[in-house]
Amino acid sequence: MSFPKLVKMQRPRSEEIFRRATDVLVGGVNSPVRAFRAVGGEPIVVDRAAGARLWDADGNKYIDYVCSWGALILGHAHPKVVQAIAEQARRGTSYGMPTELEVELAARIRKALPSCEKVRFVSSGTEATMSAVRLARAATGRDLIVKFEGCYHGHSDSFLSEAGSGLATLGIAACPGVPQALAELTLNAPYNDASAVEKLFDAHRNKIAAVIVEPIAANMGVVHPKPGFLQALRDLSSRHGALLIFDEVITGFRVCYGGAQTLFGIIPDLTTLGKIIGGGLPVAAYGGRRDLMDRVAPLGPVYQAGTLSGNPLAMSAGIASLDLLTAPGFYESLDARAKRLGDGIVAAVGETGAPAMAVRAGSLLTLFFSREPVTDYTAAKKCDTRRFADFFRGMLDRGVFLAPSQFEALFVSAAHTDADIDRTLAACRESLAAGAG
Repeated sequence: MSFPKLVKMQRPRSEEIFRRATDVLVGGVNSPVRAFRAVGGEPIVVDRAAGARLWDADGNKYIDYVCSWGALILGHAHPKVVQAIAEQARRGTSYGMPTELEVELAARIRKALPSCEKVRFVSSGTEATMSAVRLARAATGRDLIVKFEGCYHGHSDSFLSEAGSGLATLGIAACPGVPQALAELTLNAPYNDASAVEKLFDAHRNKIAAVIVEPIAANMGVVHPKPGFLQALRDLSSRHGALLIFDEVITGFRVCYGGAQTLFGIIPDLTTLGKIIGGGLPVAAYGGRRDLMDRVAPLGPVYQAGTLSGNPLAMSAGIASLDLLTAPGFYESLDARAKRLGDGIVAAVGETGAPAMAVRAGSLLTLFFSREPVTDYTAAKKCDTRRFADFFRGMLDRGVFLAPSQFEALFVSAAHTDADIDRTLAACRESLAAGAG
């Protein structure tokens, strides 16, 4: 098998900007994974984006499968989303006061996820999960929470042990600066191991406030819940008087319009959302049963606030985005395109003999450099990150931008075309073949 000689992309302008960035920004970035530490080299510096494409500061063009880490299910700069933002900007960018836009977006979320009888908007997924846990502790009068190894719920102190996403990428098992007393309030269990959760409940009777879980894990790479796992969490939480929190920051409006809870038919007590509901702007939310949400100030004593919560620009972008997602056949078309990509990657792996396997959940996809199934964080950590780094750089130099970490997902958007998929699969075969052996 032979492929055309690869001509490495030149990025002198990006390199110069990044050198300046390292002088004024920590590590030259504002979120750690962006620094490319796990894959080598320096990050691309983005100049603009449209549809499924990014252009860097040197004019190089890439097919983008990061899509702002999943937020851009419609692709970059969708005309109707841009129009909604522009029209609102002319009316004001921030009020710090109620707007009808908040009501409209909350109503759409409640209709899609009936478990969210009431909603509170915040500005980031971290805020949403942090606030949901605070509410769970207040509602139950308990302090302990159960989370799963490899699941990432933001950078709040309670979640920074055995977490996925950037911590997995950088090999950080526990974060300095988190008081030991606070770390001890978080109990970790292996993902997909309901018996381990049952043992935690037995060992800490009447002390666990909540179980928080990504219903489809996407921060150690895409990992499916085993049949019965989520139902077991629902049953255990109910039996022991704890709350079940679904972190749907990634899966919400991604795997289907109603999120993973609709897909699996499991009703959590609280849900956290982000990414897609903001249409590319900073917005997230937490919601749940009315009796729980009514404990939040001003109706109850659980305090949470934010100057930019319910920001009108973000609300406008979110409304425009969710309305577009209701188009007949939207998810069927998106899933078909993602399936074509996933099947093509599986075929490419078989063709080249690469030690890898692809896992897909709707329009989420991860190529794990492992011959063994990845069902939990322990298995994910056995992946060959060096091979992934080689693959990532090979794809980047062939004009395909993936998340710069083995432990993240690839996101297919509605803007990706069949031609994009074809080009991506050709690049995949070449990159896998180049790293074979």
